[in-house]
Amino acid sequence: MNAEIFAEWLRRQGHTVIKTQSSYWADFGPRVFQAFPYHWLIEPSEDELNSLLKEQKVAGLRYSSPFSVKEGAASYHAVYDGRGYGYETLGKWSRKNVRRGLSHCRVEPISFERLAEEGFDLQVDTLARQGRKLHLEKQTWHTRCLSARDLPGFDAWGALVNGRLAASVITFQMGEWGYMLYQQCHRDFLAEHVNNALSFVVTCALLERPETRAILYGLHSLDAPPSVDEFKFRMGYTAKPVRQRVVFHPWLRPFMNRASHGLLKAGLRLKPGHPALSKAEGMLRFYLQGRLPLEKQSLPPPLLSN
Repeated sequence: MNAEIFAEWLRRQGHTVIKTQSSYWADFGPRVFQAFPYHWLIEPSEDELNSLLKEQKVAGLRYSSPFSVKEGAASYHAVYDGRGYGYETLGKWSRKNVRRGLSHCRVEPISFERLAEEGFDLQVDTLARQGRKLHLEKQTWHTRCLSARDLPGFDAWGALVNGRLAASVITFQMGEWGYMLYQQCHRDFLAEHVNNALSFVVTCALLERPETRAILYGLHSLDAPPSVDEFKFRMGYTAKPVRQRVVFHPWLRPFMNRASHGLLKAGLRLKPGHPALSKAEGMLRFYLQGRLPLEKQSLPPPLLSN
């Protein structure tokens, strides 16, 4: 099944993958596990969650649930699930930017070998531009790309300017869902709007597949700047309301409060973009928000605009 293929991709990268009654889980941080497939909206029992936390010695869990459940931070997934997609789907400026991008670049499938070699500089530049100081090793990027090259459902796409890789994205076909993963662009080509061209062409290509019902462009991030999702919404995607729930190990819960959250925010002011602090602050923020009644939560802007 598709979830098992995705799980194999994660295992090849060195992630621990666990299967429970409701979902798959993978470690995306020190003792922090995220549920996948990402578009699944799950409602695991407290017994299932506590068993996973205790038996696997996990510090925290993160997963998405239907918006109708009573717990979890008000959040969203960036999704396109319309019946058609084209220039008419976009606003005036996005149409202009896509056309401008296509006049400067050619978008086409590329090999994972090429993405592994040429994509690393794009990934590093993109993270730096977003203020996310992740210490990504070149070997880690190579492994991420090459682990997908012989797995069905995975494809690599590139926007090429005079033969140079200017932007790229990995896609995966998860049953009726297309996934857009790790989109990146070098700052040298931002003014040419190659990112717009890449997003437009790949979205069209995924939706041309008869099996595709919807595309997931990403989850509401713990630490990415708002501009990341604003780009997706300008490209015709919408914010689908969900609840993102964070659950900590019972031993840690007494220390997860507004005081500790304040300490993490103070640490980020001293070390902006620090990866561990950013993720920890995001996890604790989602946890504290998720314990409040919905009417007392601060809704993310994409939900307010729905």
